[in-house]
Amino acid sequence: MRKVLVANRGEIAVRVIRACRELGLPSVAVYSDADADALHVRYADEAVHIGPAPAPRSYLNAEAILDAARQTGADAIHPGYGFLAENADFAAACAEAGITFVGPSAEAIRRLGDKAAARQIAIDAGVPVVPGSDGVVDPEHAADEAARLGYPVMIKAAAGGGGQGIRIVDRPEDFPEALEAAQREARAAFGNDAIYLERRLIHPRHIEVQVLADHHGTVVHLFERECSLQRRRQKVLEEAPSPALDQDTREQMTTAAVRLAQAVGYTNAGTFEFLVDQNGFYFIEANTRIQVEHPITEVITGIDLVKAQLRIAAGEPLWFRQKDVRVSGWAMEFRINAEDPDLNFFPSPGTITALGLPGGPGVRLDSAIYPGYDVPPYYDSLVAKLITWGADRDEAIQRGRRALREFEIEGIQTTIPLHRRLLEEPDVIAGDYNAGWLERLLA
Repeated sequence: MRKVLVANRGEIAVRVIRACRELGLPSVAVYSDADADALHVRYADEAVHIGPAPAPRSYLNAEAILDAARQTGADAIHPGYGFLAENADFAAACAEAGITFVGPSAEAIRRLGDKAAARQIAIDAGVPVVPGSDGVVDPEHAADEAARLGYPVMIKAAAGGGGQGIRIVDRPEDFPEALEAAQREARAAFGNDAIYLERRLIHPRHIEVQVLADHHGTVVHLFERECSLQRRRQKVLEEAPSPALDQDTREQMTTAAVRLAQAVGYTNAGTFEFLVDQNGFYFIEANTRIQVEHPITEVITGIDLVKAQLRIAAGEPLWFRQKDVRVSGWAMEFRINAEDPDLNFFPSPGTITALGLPGGPGVRLDSAIYPGYDVPPYYDSLVAKLITWGADRDEAIQRGRRALREFEIEGIQTTIPLHRRLLEEPDVIAGDYNAGWLERLLA
């Protein structure tokens, strides 16, 4: 691997460029009209303009990105998360062009990206899944299948992700309208309206397991992350490890994640997501990319996941084994979005007029903002990730409180006030919350 093109923007592009620099790899940024003055453009060794602001004409334009790689001599592409990161056709196009895709194979992305197919892979591997339909459901028979499973049920897009194409149905009479809405949303988001059904669990927790797998047959887990604090199925605050798991359940879940990775011949970094209730845990989906919340795993294990991705993609074997992975302390990640929590999280693009950054022991900030930066309205509203670490959970919370008080962004509205509130909530302090808790708090 000689040069890496980063096919993304914002904080994850900056994060990947920094990892490249530590490995002595030149980096190439790509940017749209809206990002000409973005931090990732300044940080990279080279930068190539790829199109207008709308993502379909820039960051989702696979041919423009491949052209940028050819133009600069980049022989590897790191997709970050979002955009083309889980696009099997793009991964295949990279391979056809002789460019290393820093991620799993196109085949693995396809197999795990179809959630109905991934569910069957889990069943075949002996990993528990939420009771549901046997693969994709014919819309004409979906209501009958829902009745067989028993209400409440979840209608889920087979090609889904990011909480899109999902509807919860509590009563049979609401099913037809919900089915139509889920299919409509799935067609718009993924170009595929295939759906499957799952019985809805009552008040589960959402917990994911991070894995790394090299091209030499080694697969390891890096323990779990608690992701239950969500709104509109988008994660808001994550922590690692989970305050909900006992050691026996933790061992079973992490072993299941490794087994799933092995079942599809997975390579590079990936995340296997589970729901957990009083009866056990259930696999729900895989994310075939680096996750937004990867930093909390890095700070409790001491393993740089992005550098690991690059080293694996270059053909290197993992330099450690499962017995070498240890958890040290506790970490939390607070997603800072350009949204107004007091106006139903309405987007708040604009110019950052002043910026006060947190620091001190146990504080990490992943961002791509600076005073005078114009937050564009075209992309995801995430502007920064505040990560705190402590010797135990209480210290991680205390450092979170301090860092959030220090963190000031003027010129736009952000979710910083929401995070300050969350760290005063008794249930959050006690770690006693589930995947629906935050929605109920904000209702």
